[in-house]
Amino acid sequence: MTTPEAPDLVDRIQQEWERAYPGLDVGPIGVLGRIHHIAAVSSHRLDRHLEPHGVSRSEYDVLSALARSDRALRASEVVSTTMLSGASITKITESLSRRGLLERRRSERDGRVVLLEPTDAGRRLVDAELPRRLADDERALAGLTPDERQTLAALLRKVAVAVGGP
Repeated sequence: MTTPEAPDLVDRIQQEWERAYPGLDVGPIGVLGRIHHIAAVSSHRLDRHLEPHGVSRSEYDVLSALARSDRALRASEVVSTTMLSGASITKITESLSRRGLLERRRSERDGRVVLLEPTDAGRRLVDAELPRRLADDERALAGLTPDERQTLAALLRKVAVAVGGP
């Protein structure tokens, strides 16, 4: 027999909403509240680890997208593989370029196209940070079996499709 987990912050918030609005089904808070909480804690940890590098989470996302690609990418391709807008990609890539973490160059085939790729320094930053980030993620999931992880990923994929977005 398993014992129920101890109540958490989301349980408390959900109970408060139930008391304040007894006629409403506040059940979705139990799922989406936890997703939001996990994302916020994870993002905060990443921010703390990136701070010594002088890089924001958005800048790290851009460098990561470029580091995992097998070729230089157009800005529009970086937009499609991150959750950032085209305007922010332009601002971020200009900043990363000025700091020597990213190279912006014109396409040889079409001079109107700017291609982006990490410099050696940008790649070293990703190389240094990715293992630490994955270790943090592993600690967060350590209490789940491989089957539970697979089930959770499948369920969250369904939620992600339902909310849509970019």
